[in-house]
Amino acid sequence: MAKNLVVVESPAKAKTIGKYLGRDYQVKASVGHIMDLPKNRLGVDIEHGFTAEYHVIQGKAKIVEELRKAAKDKETIYLASDPDREGEAIAWHVAEKIAPPGKRVKRLLLNEITKKAVQEAIQNPAELNRDLYEAQIARRVLDRLVGYQLSPLLWKKVRRGLSAGRVQSVAVRILTEREREIQAFVPEEYWSIIATLEGQIPPPFEARLVKVQERRIDNKTVRIANETEAKEILAHVEGAAWLVTKVEKRERRRTPPPPFITSRLQQEAARKLGYSPARTMSIAQRLYMGVELGDEGAVGLITYMRTDSPRIAPEMMEAARAYLRETYGDRYVPERPNVYRSAKTAQEAHEAIRPTSLDYSPERVAPYLSREELNLYTLIWHRFLASQMAPALFEQTSVEITANTCTFRASGQVLRFDGFLRLYREGQDDKTDEDEDEETQLPPLREGDRLRLLRLTPNQHFTQPPPRFTQATLIKELEEKGIGRPSTYASIMETILNKEYVQEDEQRRLRPTPLGMLVTDLLVGSFPDILNVEFTAGMEEMLDKIEEGQEDWRRAIERFYRPFSADLERAEKEMRDVKGMGEPTGIACASCADGEMMLRWGRNGEFLACSNYPRCKATSNFTRDGQGRIIALEKEQLVTDEVCEKCGRPMQVRFGRYGKFLGCSGYPHCTNIRKQAKAAAATGVTCPECQQGEIQQKWSRRGKAFYSCSRYPACAFALWDRPVPEPCPKCHAPFVVEKTSKRAGTSRRCLRKECDYQEAVEPVAEAG
Repeated sequence: MAKNLVVVESPAKAKTIGKYLGRDYQVKASVGHIMDLPKNRLGVDIEHGFTAEYHVIQGKAKIVEELRKAAKDKETIYLASDPDREGEAIAWHVAEKIAPPGKRVKRLLLNEITKKAVQEAIQNPAELNRDLYEAQIARRVLDRLVGYQLSPLLWKKVRRGLSAGRVQSVAVRILTEREREIQAFVPEEYWSIIATLEGQIPPPFEARLVKVQERRIDNKTVRIANETEAKEILAHVEGAAWLVTKVEKRERRRTPPPPFITSRLQQEAARKLGYSPARTMSIAQRLYMGVELGDEGAVGLITYMRTDSPRIAPEMMEAARAYLRETYGDRYVPERPNVYRSAKTAQEAHEAIRPTSLDYSPERVAPYLSREELNLYTLIWHRFLASQMAPALFEQTSVEITANTCTFRASGQVLRFDGFLRLYREGQDDKTDEDEDEETQLPPLREGDRLRLLRLTPNQHFTQPPPRFTQATLIKELEEKGIGRPSTYASIMETILNKEYVQEDEQRRLRPTPLGMLVTDLLVGSFPDILNVEFTAGMEEMLDKIEEGQEDWRRAIERFYRPFSADLERAEKEMRDVKGMGEPTGIACASCADGEMMLRWGRNGEFLACSNYPRCKATSNFTRDGQGRIIALEKEQLVTDEVCEKCGRPMQVRFGRYGKFLGCSGYPHCTNIRKQAKAAAATGVTCPECQQGEIQQKWSRRGKAFYSCSRYPACAFALWDRPVPEPCPKCHAPFVVEKTSKRAGTSRRCLRKECDYQEAVEPVAEAG
């Protein structure tokens, strides 16, 4: 009989760990959290030191009892949940519920799930970390105080069902401020002048105007303002001698990027693979917990995927250098290992995301992985090895050419040694006109050379507004500003997209909805600290100090809550009641003399209604222009080019209980209607049936959301419950489904018939 019990949070992880332990160890899974705050009330005792009212999650009592029975006769209980704050909270709650008084309880911290790591952890177990646990309690309490007190305020002032969160609302504010920058942006005209020149030896090359007399043209702060000015410059250099006045050559070294941390993995997977952060983390979770590799059984292929440290273990550095030397030769291995510095907030106990062993190349494990698992594993493999390779070397040439008092510059570079670029090139969020990786070689030129002008080309340009964020660039922005931590980025993206505050456009860029912008304005006006980027980053630093034992969590929460509760009390009285009055638009009511059309929110979405309601019951639909301004639509403007198939009259856009639809303009004589299709929305979940398409959110004829494969009709997979890109904690299926009802609240279950996983969960509205 086993003498010791090892408790992990996932059956898949239990299976992998169990393979590396002997008969003295029984391994069981808690199947995620066993305790949490109540989902239908605040669950924080504000009057008594912000005590968190944790209780056993509905449906987990049976698991707790099984774990308690298993622990009863064991010498030692080892708790092997994930090595972060959330994993520490799981360990403490399991210990609280199953460990008898005086029972020996130890912590196993596994950065990777390999035989060596598991056996070393068993031989050198750690103690439960109270500071880490209290940091997680503080985070949950903070998020609960904000989410469960701001959300009801929004229900009262704007519309029922809205949500707010300590981090999610700051993310929406960042998107809102960027959108307002775009709306307020006024393009400015400017011109560039390009000379195509030829020396004594071909090929021809291009040079750009950079200086007129002593005036430097950088196209940022100093520009050629208009066509008239451009023509004056063209006239000035007409007939001039073109002379090379300066040739400068230098070697440029390009160093490899560091191995992945969580945020960088999410960004690069979005750029190169098109995966959402949630999808990326779901795949990485499977690679970390263990993948079945034929006769070898379950093997953890990567290290822990929630990390903000680029640190690499010395033995893996040496393994990488040996692999590179054998595969590519000595020239590709730098004299010393490449070491990367962490951000000041990084947890140095963690490592970067890397392969657990270089014995498992992507080619070797390809037969056992799904396409998306192989894609992500290959990305991690190449990035890790590239981080330990030699720099790429370029020969860069810069040439200055004069024509009268104008100076033109030509630049070129040639790759002399590819170094790490042989294996890996980093993706870009927004491509520039000049891609530095492209080889652009100039002909041999020397100072004093005379050149022949082939043509002189003026080009008109207009300045561009700042780009909208993608999920990847928003994560980068949050990380740079110190908002959130590795474990939170994916849930933040999922939350703001599942709400009506943010939408993804055709280019998968994030755009706040009018509702999101309104809610942001209301919250910023009433809670300037909570919605302040620097304040939110400061709260993350406070949580880090609690984790390091430098801060008492109750005192920290008290410092936050005193001003917050005062703001909350004031907002109850002073925040604008948009629900009752609506948002002014400046559009006069066409039905009464003194009314103004107000933007209102109803069950069918936004509409315009007269401010004199109920005296004037005029309503109108509307559209928005490119700057987001509201334009009321007259009835005739709602007529479309589509024709009613029953009577031949034009179809008209109408609004009903289930949203927009097309109805015959001959109503009530003709009652023909046709549902207007909505654009499908991505979920980040791969279709389990064909393994090629992505499950998308679509709408039925009656306006009810359902989820089906993007390859329909080639693949007919469909379901009603929302897929969530998180692996099943019991059978390790790649995703679970979520359903919300008034009676049962929000619950998740596994889609596999043979798996009985089901549990109540917190509503997504509270996340972040």
